Order: sequence, then structure tokens, then C-alpha cells
Amino acid sequence: MDHKKLFENIVKKHSFLCVGLDSEIEKIPSFLLKREDPVFEFNKRIIDATHEYAVAYKPNVAFYECYGAKGWASLELTVRYIKENYPEIFVIADAKRGDIGNTSKMYAKAFLENMPFDAITVAPYMGEDSVTPFLSYSDKWVVLLALTSNQGADNFQYHNEDGIKLFERVLSVSQKWGTINNLMYVVGATRAEMLKGIRMLVPDHFLLVPGIGAQGGSLAEVAKYGLNSKCGLLVNSSRGIIFADNSENFDKVAAEKAKEIQVEMEKYLHQHNLI
Repeated sequence: MDHKKLFENIVKKHSFLCVGLDSEIEKIPSFLLKREDPVFEFNKRIIDATHEYAVAYKPNVAFYECYGAKGWASLELTVRYIKENYPEIFVIADAKRGDIGNTSKMYAKAFLENMPFDAITVAPYMGEDSVTPFLSYSDKWVVLLALTSNQGADNFQYHNEDGIKLFERVLSVSQKWGTINNLMYVVGATRAEMLKGIRMLVPDHFLLVPGIGAQGGSLAEVAKYGLNSKCGLLVNSSRGIIFADNSENFDKVAAEKAKEIQVEMEKYLHQHNLI
């Protein structure tokens, strides 16, 4: 899936919503615990309920690998279910990998070859040779960490040398490694005011923006500063959708929450003459 196809899906659905599948077994409705694979059953119902409002899903790998082989099985079933039933939806492995070249090559093989993910989040700290193995797959994407919204981001990401912050250097240098068709960037929604400057550095790349909803980020601010001529945004919501309710109607409530966000996104797309 290239940049053009991703934008076409956004226009078709009037949405740039990414639903985060951070599926903690302790938080899913208790009646599902009787199922053979409660996490997959939970994900399946969430996906079926929200697919018409979402253009992407983002399973956070940590919530699966913590359970060993059983967790990996749930993750694989989830990704394959999306691809078999809703193949137009973009699926991101939120894995935050990044290591020396031969190790990154194996991480890339795991997520982009042996599992049908469209993209993987990657940490840029070790530089170009730790990222390029992920970029060697055609029609696959790297989502590079640029500016995160956690408190510890201030420890390194804002380090200023010769008037250039570290996250700005990441954005500037890494553009030489990929293109707008295989490289996008993570920018936290709680740092939405920084998007104006970021757009000056990466005007055409897609940005994956987590942090709206439960984390306090403003969708209006993200849209104001982050939208470009091809939308250029995937905005993620996790807890605010998937854990909005824990009754037997949890999937219906999730659909309502996803639709609320989609309707707001539609407004901003209209305002920017994108639909």
C-alpha cells in the first residue's frame, strides 16, 4: 500500500482514524475469558464493530508478547483476520524495534514477511543501518519514532545542538533513507503545537499521531497543525475506543466511540477541502 492508496482510503471513509489494539486481558469483558482465545475474540469483535470508521489498526506488540507463545498466536490471528476480512485496512506493528543491521533484518522478517503487517514502528537511535533492513520490503512501511509524548521525551528528544533539536535531526536525516511511500513518523498528540514546525521539515510524509482521547491530546489541534494536501495523518485512539465499555455490548460502544471520532475527522477533512 503506497501513499496514494492510503490517501484514497482516507477519502473513501472520510476518516484518518487508527484504532490501537492494546488488548490487556485484565481489561477485556470478563465473559470473554471463557473463550479459548479471549484476546483474539475481543479483537475480532472490536474490528468487526469499528472497521467502517478506521483506516488503520495498530496492535501494540507488548500486550501480546508478554504472554509468550499464546500471546503471539493471538497477535497472528488478529492480523490475519484483518487482512482476510478487511484487506484495505493498513495494519501497523507497534513494536519499536531497532538494532544492528543483521538483528534488524530478523525483526523485519518477523513482522513484515512472516506476519502480514503493512508497517512497523522503529526506534532511530542506532542510525541508518539499523533502519534500512525494514525499508528493504516493497509495499511496506517504517514508522520512525520522532517526537513522543511521554514525560521522558525531554531527556533526549529536545537536546539542542547548533540550534537543531535531536528530533528535528531525526526528521531531516532520515528522509534520505526512504520516501513518502515507505516512511512515516510518530509524533505524539500531546505535543500537537510542535506539528507546525515538523510539517516544515516533513511536509509530505504521513505522521502517526498517538495520544488523543485518554491521553489528553486534542484532535482539533492535531488537524490544525498536521493536515497536509493529502491528509498526511493517521491519528490513533486506543483505550478511548476499545475499553469504553466492559459489558456484553462493549463492541457496540466501541463502534459509537469510533464513529464520534470519525465524524469529527470528517469535519476537518471538509475544512481542508480534502473530501
